[in-house]
Amino acid sequence: MAEIAVGVSSPRASVAAAAAAAAASASAGPAVLSSPRAALSRGAHQFHHRRWAPPTISPSYRAYLVALWLVGFVLVFLWQNTSMGRLRLYNRPPMPKRAPSAAAMGQWVASPPVYDLREFGGVGDGRTLNTAAFEGAVAAISERGGGRLTVPAGRWLTAPFNLTSHMTLFLAAGAEILGVQDERYWPLMSPLPSYGYGREHKGPRYGSLIHGQDLKDVIITGHNGTINGQGQSWWIKFRKKLLNHTRGPLVQLMRSSNIIISNITLRDSPFWTLHVYDCKNVTISGTTILAPIVGAPNTDGIDPDSCENVMIENCYISVGDDGVAIKSGWDQYGIAYGRPSTNITIRNVIIRSMVSAGVSIGSEMSGGVSNVLVENVHIWSSRRGVRIKTAPGRGAYVNNIVYRNITLENVRVGIVIKTDYNEHPDELFDPKAVPVVGNISYTSIHGQRVRVPVRIQGSAEIPVRNVTFHDMSVGILDKKHHVFQCSFVQGQVIGYVFPVPCKNLDLYNERREMVKQSTLQNISDIDYSF
Repeated sequence: MAEIAVGVSSPRASVAAAAAAAAASASAGPAVLSSPRAALSRGAHQFHHRRWAPPTISPSYRAYLVALWLVGFVLVFLWQNTSMGRLRLYNRPPMPKRAPSAAAMGQWVASPPVYDLREFGGVGDGRTLNTAAFEGAVAAISERGGGRLTVPAGRWLTAPFNLTSHMTLFLAAGAEILGVQDERYWPLMSPLPSYGYGREHKGPRYGSLIHGQDLKDVIITGHNGTINGQGQSWWIKFRKKLLNHTRGPLVQLMRSSNIIISNITLRDSPFWTLHVYDCKNVTISGTTILAPIVGAPNTDGIDPDSCENVMIENCYISVGDDGVAIKSGWDQYGIAYGRPSTNITIRNVIIRSMVSAGVSIGSEMSGGVSNVLVENVHIWSSRRGVRIKTAPGRGAYVNNIVYRNITLENVRVGIVIKTDYNEHPDELFDPKAVPVVGNISYTSIHGQRVRVPVRIQGSAEIPVRNVTFHDMSVGILDKKHHVFQCSFVQGQVIGYVFPVPCKNLDLYNERREMVKQSTLQNISDIDYSF
């Protein structure tokens, strides 16, 4: 080990000695040119034959290299922070940019508040009147600019109350809002401008149990809780003519937008159940609407009235009048108001209406009705299936109506168009204001136990134009009478249709090639005797 230690420290001295010897011998002449190599050889042999190490780099040259390295490092660093440097070393992705915080923008942001009706003194025993609790909760939501009111399980008796914008009314499972039956608690409101009068009496009308007007972003939803109008006393008083004003709906929203009603049950309304009036962007989904099928007068299920962009889907409706009735004002008042119902879809709905029709358009349609799609609808145990009703004096139009994939089961009259539905608000209507009815198609209409599959009653004043039937097969109950009835109708039948269509219509095959053209559009074969 001592030798190794000496060997490690000796090469530089040996090299220096060899160099000195070489320099000394250089003066002696060429004969001694080999002496340095020999000296080096002897030095290497002396230190166990180790390899010769290169000469040491001078301090000044070393400083030059270090400076060069530092300059290169600085240049690379600067390059990384230029636009080229966005690539980054190690391929590390850039951090996402953060949006400016609400605090930085000077805004206050918080989750919408959630209130429980009991926080405002609500008592769900079915006897305590909770009007003040509902009003207090709605006022708190309005002050906060929006929020949710949860109605927990229980029976919550109340007089009518108003909603506010940006509000969710949430009915928990087992929750039931009950309308007080004493009409003295129900406020009176002005008649709807497109009707001129209350629908049943001139002058003011009763308001709705749950009401809202000029609102935005309203949701009524829950875990299938119930809004119950307790309409039995109203129906009795109406039949006995004990009421001096038109009954109020269960839920009415007026001149509002962005409305969602879903996953609740509406039942036993005093009058129309769900009335959306002059509203835009309405969705009604997963809703059950119930009233007795007899003895509950005018309890329509859903009435879109002068509305735009409406979706009604996945609902079950069994009521004492029309399941769905699309409206837009009454005679000269509706013509003056001038708000149509348009862009309405009704799909995946089951309806029962022993008194009236599954889906109706009119008869109050004086603002016009257009662009309606009714599809995947099952109508059972009803007086009529799908119906359009109007009259002279209504004016306006019913246009571009599509019925598709309709099932009729145990229905008295399947398809109805009636142009002499003569109910008027007063004697001031213009009988020359006749509506235009046309561009109506019925595709994939099927059913069983239907007494009269089709009854289209146009007139010389109001002919029905461009009606199309395609893919129709309806089982009939009465084979002794003509059950495809028409009057003043122009249109076509495409492909196979059963029962045999009326003679008013042109016949086409499935390739849309005319087979027979009718010249009998104005003949009448309407029979109300069965």
